[in-house]
Amino acid sequence: MESAKDEMKQVLESQPDDSSYDELLRELAFKRMVDKGLADVEQGNVVSNEEMRSRIQSWRK
Repeated sequence: MESAKDEMKQVLESQPDDSSYDELLRELAFKRMVDKGLADVEQGNVVSNEEMRSRIQSWRK
């Protein structure tokens, strides 16, 4: 398992040299969100499309 620092280095190294600070931060944040989502899936922390549709409809009331 790689350390967080190593993962960040990989993301940063994969970006173009002329990337802005904001672009780099967005890429790091995106990777973090994807990693968290994949961990949720592995742990079974998911809801069906039907359940999500029902939740969204309840927000509109």
